[in-house]
Amino acid sequence: MTHGLSHYLRQAWKKPTREMTQTREIAWRAGNAIEKVEKPLRLDRARALGYKAKKGFVIVRVRVKRGGRRRIRFGVKGRKSRKQTIRKTLKMSYQWVAEIRAARYYKNLEVLNSYNVGKDGKHYYYEVILVDPSMPEIKSDRTLKWIASGTNKKRAERGLTSAGKKSRGLSSKRGKSPTLKVRPSLRARERQGK
Repeated sequence: MTHGLSHYLRQAWKKPTREMTQTREIAWRAGNAIEKVEKPLRLDRARALGYKAKKGFVIVRVRVKRGGRRRIRFGVKGRKSRKQTIRKTLKMSYQWVAEIRAARYYKNLEVLNSYNVGKDGKHYYYEVILVDPSMPEIKSDRTLKWIASGTNKKRAERGLTSAGKKSRGLSSKRGKSPTLKVRPSLRARERQGK
């Protein structure tokens, strides 16, 4: 059975070799934390998440630091010792953080989705798919005109993207997960009379 290009791209990215990523990551480390790219590195993943090669789409590579979120310990005395914790756990995935940073950098664009393109000892790298909702090509597209409506503003910051929903416990890969949150909540259902 013959396979298409997307199949072979997907297979190559399942186990990327060091030669495949090392030279890229060296260049990415030297560059800016948020960089606009001409076209997606993982074309199969981008297309699966809604990317189209047309006006109104922007691909941005975001670099996020790995490791715990360390806070600077203050040197002033007179504080409670339990408040002096310097390592905090943020209940957000690195991917969600990358989406928020891209959305704040490009204020006129909306985050559609994102995917992982690599990691090294210090950083994670994500490509974020951004859409310009004011473009007529997006407004006339049957599958994407929903993003131009007013209810979909600041999707990444509100946790409405795929990575945001996953971090909030609103999605599971297969079937019903025991940790999956029920929406609307039981109290909200009682108020609605269901």
